[in-house]
Amino acid sequence: MEAAVMVGGLLVAQCILAGYVVFVHHVLALGANPLAIILIAAVASSLFFLPFALALERKKWPSKISRTLLAQLLLIALGGTTLFQELMLLGIKKTTPAIASAMPNLSPGLIFVVAACFRLEKFDKACKYTRAKILGTLVCLVGAMAMSFLQSPISSSSPQLTAISEPEPAAADGTYYDWILGCSYLLLAVVVLSLYTVLQAATLASFPAPLTMCSVTSMMGAVFTAILQLTVEGKIDVGSPRIDLAIISVIVLMGGGVVGGCVVFQTWCIGKRGPLLVSIFGPVQTVCSALLFGQIVSFGSLAGMALMFCGLYVVLWAKSNEEGRLDGGDVEKPLLS
Repeated sequence: MEAAVMVGGLLVAQCILAGYVVFVHHVLALGANPLAIILIAAVASSLFFLPFALALERKKWPSKISRTLLAQLLLIALGGTTLFQELMLLGIKKTTPAIASAMPNLSPGLIFVVAACFRLEKFDKACKYTRAKILGTLVCLVGAMAMSFLQSPISSSSPQLTAISEPEPAAADGTYYDWILGCSYLLLAVVVLSLYTVLQAATLASFPAPLTMCSVTSMMGAVFTAILQLTVEGKIDVGSPRIDLAIISVIVLMGGGVVGGCVVFQTWCIGKRGPLLVSIFGPVQTVCSALLFGQIVSFGSLAGMALMFCGLYVVLWAKSNEEGRLDGGDVEKPLLS
């Protein structure tokens, strides 16, 4: 029964996350400011997690916050909340929800590379599992490049969103340039995701309070985002008069509540069965985004997605077979979440 609940819940969670990506794409098409979306969702997420952190993790809080822990929390907030989400939203705005949902499937391979660079992951060229992870990472990168370069920006546009978005009389070359720029934003976002995930795993080793960490870093990220918007634009603004109270309420409920609930459920699944189970369901979000968005996906882009998913599962297969040979203190064990 527990396994059935996990599988069904993870499928539902990925569908919800896909729906949120499509909704964010719709809001950006209306002219919303990406920084404003991040700010609203981060504050809502922090307030959502805070009661659970107080009830479940208060005894785990340290009596004194060290400088190292404070620096780690600040970097996680800056990278995970502000920088990662800004790059993701810029990428979503210039591409499609399906492409944006597919790119994070690169993260397991990139996390392996980052962890190996910081010597948090055992790297043995003679080990077949290490070679498999390297091969899977390369296949993922090739798939991501194929998916980016072989998809037509014009054919991938949703007619519904094209009708409501601002008219942009750009040439075809300019449209393709925006597409490549958007894919570059998404790739950079995944790199940032990999970096702060490694840092997050290392921080949780000394501060085992994930709900508290989420609440604190979300609020810190909201502050960083507000400072950035004030510095760049001189004011905090949603970006368009079409972003009314109803849309803001949906951002609060979905970004802070529903998506936050999905994160909590995925964290529970990781604690019960490990991170690989959660990672396996990543491609479901991509498929759901494509179906919900109603986009036309080219054959070349589909081939790129297939390569990315194959590379993802090669990395996950290698990691699952290697975990039995790792010492208990390996910090990289929970990084594929």
